[in-house]
Amino acid sequence: MSFSVIVPARLASSRLPNKPLADIEGQPMIVRVAQRAALSKATQVVVATDSPLIIDACRAHGVRALLTRADHVSGSDRLAEACEQLGLDGQDLVVNVQGDEPLIAPAMIDACAELLKARPQCVMSTVAHALDDAAEFANPNVVKVVLDAQGLALYFSRAPIPWWRDGSSATQANLAAAGALRHVGMYAYHAGFLRRFPTLTTSPLEQIESLEQLRVLWHGERIAVYVSPDKPGPGVDTPEDLARVRAIFAASQSRQVT
Repeated sequence: MSFSVIVPARLASSRLPNKPLADIEGQPMIVRVAQRAALSKATQVVVATDSPLIIDACRAHGVRALLTRADHVSGSDRLAEACEQLGLDGQDLVVNVQGDEPLIAPAMIDACAELLKARPQCVMSTVAHALDDAAEFANPNVVKVVLDAQGLALYFSRAPIPWWRDGSSATQANLAAAGALRHVGMYAYHAGFLRRFPTLTTSPLEQIESLEQLRVLWHGERIAVYVSPDKPGPGVDTPEDLARVRAIFAASQSRQVT
């Protein structure tokens, strides 16, 4: 099985300015993400960005990067343009790895791509893992997903889902009992669907939740979900997240030296 990884990267960030260029042990975060993705089975890893500064940072570290339009409303729209620039065939598999996941597991990227190949009735696949922390369950920055009996997504939300009608206490025990899942922002698509995605009208739910995958469900398409037995490394949304990731990289490099 062959597939491409495309990493969308936008310079603007309300919570962490210039996030893709944030230094992590001597290299920009976007470069760290691309390096992790290159450890997967992907045949190529490409950054798609709206910023010449990100292009320069990637090329300085040997990472391939494409300059895309600045007016894309979502990462998937940006990927669609990147597919055109790369000349990908409609059936070619593409995995979208978020540019703020410098600790993403290469095996998780492979599993996401393999799931879509195994589920021809779906236009996309994505990843989730068991959620066992009540604070994360309540956190709107942590996206949750609920599945049907076939492992397909029913809904994604920033709100705590599923919710207990007979009790609002989200304890670790009942999180596990309800099968609460945290969504990991990684997607696999066929290039043909990526090209079609920007033509789909934006859904009200997508605008309310600020979650682009809801556009897909709104239009009646299906998304397969790989439930990983492992949690991914922490992503970077805030300065506190960045400090935590920097500490992990520093500790890792220290172990390599010793």
